[in-house]
Amino acid sequence: MVSRREPYARVTVVWSASPVSARAGDAGLVTADGRLRGWIGGSCAEPVVVRQALDALAEGRSRLVHLAPPDDLPPPRPGTVNAAVTCASEGSLEVFVEPRLPPAQLVVVGRSPMVRALATMAGVVGFDVAVVERDGLDVADFPEPTRVIDHLDLAAAGVGPASFVVVATMGRYDEDAVEAALASGAGFVALVASGRRAATVAATLRAAGVADDDLARVRAPAGLDLGDLPHAEIAVAVLAEIVAAKAAAAASSATAPPVLAVQVAEIPTTGAARTEGEAVDPVCGMPVDPTTAGDVAVHDGVTYAFCCSGCRRHFEAAPEQFLTPA
Repeated sequence: MVSRREPYARVTVVWSASPVSARAGDAGLVTADGRLRGWIGGSCAEPVVVRQALDALAEGRSRLVHLAPPDDLPPPRPGTVNAAVTCASEGSLEVFVEPRLPPAQLVVVGRSPMVRALATMAGVVGFDVAVVERDGLDVADFPEPTRVIDHLDLAAAGVGPASFVVVATMGRYDEDAVEAALASGAGFVALVASGRRAATVAATLRAAGVADDDLARVRAPAGLDLGDLPHAEIAVAVLAEIVAAKAAAAASSATAPPVLAVQVAEIPTTGAARTEGEAVDPVCGMPVDPTTAGDVAVHDGVTYAFCCSGCRRHFEAAPEQFLTPA
């Protein structure tokens, strides 16, 4: 998953009180599609933990979650989320949910000393770095774990909307590289060039049909304006601009800090039809992901999802007991 740059959350049981099926040290991974691999408890705990893991992934923040029946929840504690478990099982447990997000990606196009310096420094500060060069590269010129792609193929580098792309081809094929960077959908595109050279590149691409809106996305000249610098210091200026852009993007997309020291309201025990997103088990009131639920039942043309086969059986025996009157 790390090599594929897929986000996931690691969930570890840090405390439990019988009767529960999980013990301290049990662990699992929750993927971005809401699937759990590992063991953190049975059908009562799993949907709550998965929901908390997905919330942690969305926020990019770790959390400690205390699961217990509503009457057994402790007073709110700073840094802890209290989650009511409304199914028939007893016992309590605490899990630590840690989101593991892929590092920011930097793709540098070119083969100059500045490229080597930028790749090295970006790797030190935690970027996932790839170097792309149309005319071939020597892998030995770059530090591990830099990925080296010896042809102009940004798709092979895995460029996406969150990627940073720096074109440093030093006049050899600036236009081709900038056009490829814009076409890749990268959120950040910069060109290492003088102001005059950057204007020439923009004019050439405009004449070739590249839209002005796309050309306006190119940061050129790349990097902080620190004057005439040697290659290594140009790399510092470019990396500083990238780090600033990354911090600004994180600040603009950040949601309000989560309210951790609160008790989650008990989920009502009324029926909920199977829909996209989250449903509620009409028997025990537990949240259920209808897209992955293993137990479902159809009543009057409506599909209901259940946390376990026991709830499904109770519902099938007397559905009218568990449905909210119209």
